[in-house]
Amino acid sequence: MTSPGGNREELDSMVVEIELTLCSIIQGVALYFLVDNARLVLSGGQSAAWPYAGTGLLIILLFWSRSLIHTLTLIRWPLEFVHNFFYIACALVESLAFTRLADPFMWFVMTALFALIVWALFVHDSRIVKLRGKDSAGPVGSQLYAMVARDQRLNMTIVIPAIFLFNAACAIGIYARPEFFLQRNGHLILIALQAIGLLVYLGHVIRGFIALVPLISATRQEWRDAAENARSPS
Repeated sequence: MTSPGGNREELDSMVVEIELTLCSIIQGVALYFLVDNARLVLSGGQSAAWPYAGTGLLIILLFWSRSLIHTLTLIRWPLEFVHNFFYIACALVESLAFTRLADPFMWFVMTALFALIVWALFVHDSRIVKLRGKDSAGPVGSQLYAMVARDQRLNMTIVIPAIFLFNAACAIGIYARPEFFLQRNGHLILIALQAIGLLVYLGHVIRGFIALVPLISATRQEWRDAAENARSPS
């Protein structure tokens, strides 16, 4: 739907800029907490905590990448307050997790909570995907949002639930068997599995974005054409 005065394209651009700025700021805050706590474990000689620092970096890269894709494919005027509130909540839990690099139990508790909030974010954003599919009925837009909807369902029904269950199971395992996971450093097996899984997921996200790039630019051109047609006299 075109805004009065034919300014929908300008409003879309403004909202995208706000979204990109927010994503950069909150992930910058999360990176600050990660770097600061990684410095502490390095100076304290806690070598067992370093895999957690590396995994934390993967979490930041993943969240930023997914946020970028969501912004470029889903975000239009009007501004989605709840969507952005979820981003801020995710950054809060991320930052808290990064303060627990030397506490495996709390690390997996916090990353399970983080996955739970991300899961809720995907559920909320499914409504936005449907809206974008309706206002992008051109041939390229239809193809783009069919792909976005498939990816949304995959993450909402399989990927994020699996990440949540894995992290919750790790926390329960550490709580139930501290003699193995803490005293004998069995937690290193768990963090290695988490890191490998997130690395594979990051590769999937990057490949998916590469496939979407030409469709994103073409769809935005369809939006501009629709706005021009709406401004033109009948």
